[in-house]
Amino acid sequence: MSTAILTGPPAPGSSLDGDLRSLGFDVRTAAGPDETGALLAAVPAGERVALVDPRFVGHVHALRLALTDPRFPAAAAPGALTVQNGARPALVRALTAAGTEGDDLTGTLADALDADGVAVHRPQLGTLVATVPTDAEARHEARAAVDAVDDEAVRLRSAVKAHDGFFTTFFISPYSRYIARWCARRGLTPNQVTTASLLTALIAAGCAATGERGGYIAAGVLLLVSFVLDCTDGQLARYALKYSTMGAWLDATFDRAKEYAFYAGLALGAARNGDDVWGPALGAMILMTCRHVVDFSFNEANAESTGATAKTSLAVSSRLDSLGWTVWARRMIILPIGERWAMIAVLTAVTTPRIVFWALIIGCAFGACYTTAGRVLRSLTRKAKRTDRAAQALADLADSGPLAALTNRILGRTGILMLPPLVLALIATGAMIAAALSRPFGSDQTVVAAVFYVVFAGAAVARPLKGALDWLLPPLFRAAEYGTILILAARSEVNGALPAAYGLVAAVAYHHYDTVYRIRGGTGAPPAWLVRTIGGHEGRTLLVTVLAALLASRGNDFTLALTALAVTIALVVLVESIRFWVSSGAPAVHDEGETA
Repeated sequence: MSTAILTGPPAPGSSLDGDLRSLGFDVRTAAGPDETGALLAAVPAGERVALVDPRFVGHVHALRLALTDPRFPAAAAPGALTVQNGARPALVRALTAAGTEGDDLTGTLADALDADGVAVHRPQLGTLVATVPTDAEARHEARAAVDAVDDEAVRLRSAVKAHDGFFTTFFISPYSRYIARWCARRGLTPNQVTTASLLTALIAAGCAATGERGGYIAAGVLLLVSFVLDCTDGQLARYALKYSTMGAWLDATFDRAKEYAFYAGLALGAARNGDDVWGPALGAMILMTCRHVVDFSFNEANAESTGATAKTSLAVSSRLDSLGWTVWARRMIILPIGERWAMIAVLTAVTTPRIVFWALIIGCAFGACYTTAGRVLRSLTRKAKRTDRAAQALADLADSGPLAALTNRILGRTGILMLPPLVLALIATGAMIAAALSRPFGSDQTVVAAVFYVVFAGAAVARPLKGALDWLLPPLFRAAEYGTILILAARSEVNGALPAAYGLVAAVAYHHYDTVYRIRGGTGAPPAWLVRTIGGHEGRTLLVTVLAALLASRGNDFTLALTALAVTIALVVLVESIRFWVSSGAPAVHDEGETA
């Protein structure tokens, strides 16, 4: 239970007491400012506490946004202030210092909290009213302003994520927001809706695995239902302000789990009809993941940059935005999750799995080239300086393991380390992919290329990644590792090697997505022991090439080795990930993920 303290007796006819109780607050009324401190001290430790000016006039949803959002240690709106347990001592200090002077106690306290180092969130209220009238005429005008705006309509609109994709905006959100409200009124949580979305997608994957046309049609329909629920969970979280640490983890990972499972279902269905599409399935997964890593890496590299920003690409972007229709076109061509899932669902129902995967490969490749080209242009024309925090984020996203660290210690300050990090990464990635493609499966030369990759990839991260294009290192390393696994499995011509490689890349990709969402939440990368245990990208790449060389002539042993490696990495990463996301140290956020 949370406690709301009215700093004085409410005005006659005020609904403030009932409004606060409807939001789950236990309301206590102070006789005056002098008693507010005593009531605050009496609130049990660990509870959220709010101070509200008894003259407050405004919408219930304005109070909800200001006083109930769990993501912030403190929040305020005109006439209302709330703090969670960690900020309680700062509030007590501010209240003691403020005394009884001043006509705007909550505003004075919010400013004092800011000055004390507590970040006070002030939500954007838009057309919602939140004010403290000082006389009868102002109070009458404020009530008229409240009556003029439909509180519930604003709440429904704000439940929809801004800047969604075309398909989601026009084909999903117009009705999914009402599903979210229906769920909220029946006490359903975003986590329950997220889980329902996952289960629906898994059933869709099972239907696709039948290999029958009826199964494919059912799979396409269920995939769209799963996407509707996927949109609904976020809208429910925003509608009801139900954000949680577990919800952050579920939302951040289940999209990938659903998509990977559906790809696997399509591949199994194709296999029933004699068509082996595990290679294209893995290729589509790699392209999509690398495109996401480009997004994550670029955003982290520029999150806190200082100095002037790029103007050339921004000017071009602004000119395109002025044309109106180009905004939607540019959002669609990058194939965001809404457009991507709609395409997968329709093609699954009316064509074959092979066509689905090649359409995905072409679409993802085009989207990756478009976004990467734009970000390279922006990076080359910007003059901002990259911060130490951004450089560390890039190093964490690179996922370099113990072999990279050992290489750096051995090389010292040799000539290799003097080359720019991007050049080193390009050399390493190009040599590794070229060797895997050109050398026979199991060749010792591929192992030599992997050692070369370890040396140059390690040297690339030996210095802080503050170059203009150093954000390209993580996606290059993902392409090298995932691509090597795909190429070796495909060229092995061993039964089951490609499905095993699919599972291995899925396990490693989960680790990389998990790293991204931890960094986004402000808690930093996974613990160093985890990265050491699973080897880092360079260690895993070397290990797979060594296994290929040792097991090239031993039948299905290469498949078994890839399977064992996939299971081991998945278990280690999942156990640590679950431990983190359910711990108190995990960020209480609802990540917006990629544009829907």
